[in-house]
Amino acid sequence: MMTGRDVKKEVAGGLTRHIPVLLERVMQAMNPQEGEVIIDGTFGAGGYSRAFLEAGATVIGVDRDPDAIAGAADLVAAYPDRLLMVHGQFVDIDSHARELGFDAVDGVVMDLGVSSMQLDQAERGFSFRNDGPLDMRMEQDGPSAADVVNTLQQKDLTRIIGLLGEEKKASSVAHAICRARDEKPFERTSELAHVVEKVVGRNPKKPGIHPATRTFQALRIYVNGELHQAAGALAAAERILKPGGRLVVVTFHSLEDRIVKRFLADRCKTRAGGSRHLPEQDVPPATFEFVVKGNQDASEAEVAANPRARSARLRAGRRLAAPARELDIHEAGVPRLFEFRGLGG
Repeated sequence: MMTGRDVKKEVAGGLTRHIPVLLERVMQAMNPQEGEVIIDGTFGAGGYSRAFLEAGATVIGVDRDPDAIAGAADLVAAYPDRLLMVHGQFVDIDSHARELGFDAVDGVVMDLGVSSMQLDQAERGFSFRNDGPLDMRMEQDGPSAADVVNTLQQKDLTRIIGLLGEEKKASSVAHAICRARDEKPFERTSELAHVVEKVVGRNPKKPGIHPATRTFQALRIYVNGELHQAAGALAAAERILKPGGRLVVVTFHSLEDRIVKRFLADRCKTRAGGSRHLPEQDVPPATFEFVVKGNQDASEAEVAANPRARSARLRAGRRLAAPARELDIHEAGVPRLFEFRGLGG
């Protein structure tokens, strides 16, 4: 589902402050302490970082979106010695930390998906609700969603929309896109949303969900290589966290959550499964232990205040002393796709 990770809240003086979803649960799982170093791998509007800073921690804020870096200026001014901003991808958080002089950190938080700021800015082209250029690029660089829908073959669009959007009518949607672009290339989000809506139709049982939701999700994930980034960032967190360090991840849809779930299940495993008919198998030493067993969801009160939190899930683990291991991102749940801008595999 196309969800945002921040909610706007009016505060004294008329200023708008973004409060990230599951903030209370994130703080409980991270338990930041004065003097600790925490990486916020998806800085966004800085909601988590602000809370960590107020607890006395030093924060390395990472974001691939230049708008997020620019928007952090006031928070950097408030905490000039304890907030270090990096414009980069969160798949490289371990390299970012070491370049700043930190060989290991006490915590890593990642809030996956698109932020409400990006969704609400029509010119960024993430949302079908606000007409704008069909863009969707978090880094504001490289091929856009328009490039994808206007140039890829129908079979490739079907695979993207089916795998990354989990759209049951992916083949029909891709066919309609290719027919429409023959007449006029797609340029606006409203143009694509209209074509998809005619194919998928409205679901009377879910009137609040737009028919283009899954297609837009698929394109956004593909354009930004989000699943590759997420899996790689989990491995980077394993490499940079010190023993006792906490990894806290918030996801917004099943594809991301499945990757995080598989990663923690594998890294927290202490013995092999099997049966009395099979010999005991060796298991690599666990590199994490669960901080939260399973997942935690948003409370009813939070969902009422911010409907975008409805699909949010939190998973968390604590780093053990065993060496970090190599990660096969496809075994972790990243679909195998063809090459496009170097994101496929």
